Amino acid sequence: MPLALRLGTDDLTRCRFAVSPLCQTHEALRMLRRPTRHGYHRGWLRRMRRTLAGLDLAPLWLFVPPAGGYTPDFLGAPPPEPYPSFGDELARMRATDPALAHAEMARSLACVPGLAESPQGRAALDDPAATVQRLADLTERAWHALLAPDWARHRAVLEADIAHRSRRAADGGLDALLTGLHPAVDWTDHTLTLSRYDELADAQRPDGRGVLLMPSVFVWPDVVSGFARPWQPTVIYPARGMGRLHDALPPRPPRALARLLGHQRAAVLAGLTAPCSTTELARRHELAPSTVSAHLSTLRESRRQGHYVLYARTPLGDALVEGDVGPGAR
Repeated sequence: MPLALRLGTDDLTRCRFAVSPLCQTHEALRMLRRPTRHGYHRGWLRRMRRTLAGLDLAPLWLFVPPAGGYTPDFLGAPPPEPYPSFGDELARMRATDPALAHAEMARSLACVPGLAESPQGRAALDDPAATVQRLADLTERAWHALLAPDWARHRAVLEADIAHRSRRAADGGLDALLTGLHPAVDWTDHTLTLSRYDELADAQRPDGRGVLLMPSVFVWPDVVSGFARPWQPTVIYPARGMGRLHDALPPRPPRALARLLGHQRAAVLAGLTAPCSTTELARRHELAPSTVSAHLSTLRESRRQGHYVLYARTPLGDALVEGDVGPGAR
């Protein structure tokens, strides 16, 4: 049977979104352990090849089963706030109750026959408090090596996904939001059903805290849930725009759009499949930054990420690129 999460009234009013750099770090590591799932991230992997060769994450790989087994939830626990910093999340990970860590690590090791009885498995379980600190150290290394350099763009993609789905909720209510998360997610009769999951006896059930929805760059093609007690029920789904996040070449604009706006401006608009800075767009389109800035002056949305301003398409821009502009578009 698929995993079914029945939402009560309190859950329905407390569904929320979050962007978690800690969760993204561990989703990236899970993707690296499952080579058939690389898909959209081959460009990123090519860039990371040398970095990966210099990373020794062996104790962490122990708890990331390669065949789709259970990864301890405390490694990427659902955050209580919508936009936590990596430092805050890492501090919470370091403070994990050793008894909880032991239980989750034992469950993870049991996914691979004999691993819990191996010298590495026994050492990890004999001192769970020390193991948590060691795993946190390795997670911090992985974050700085793999995600931190590109985090502004990753976060912008995740925020753009949340903005899009929030507009869907504003236009069509909770039904429009939950039915569009992923093809494997169904929403009927107050029940959120994940068809690619088996029913899990120890999965955390909705308990009035609502369901946490987290877009992810690395979770494709899956949707992830099943957090065990005591964590908040969570659904991690592929973010819109993640497929072109690491594209080397921008997409070609539709001919009609190029005739309407001019080829350069149409190319810049079409190339905003994910939020980008002026510098990044200039590099991708082989244009002067001043030229890109002039084209971007026609866009209505930008957001600051640290020292950068990232530009994103508005809903009208999406409609223009996709050729779906109705009489009521603005």
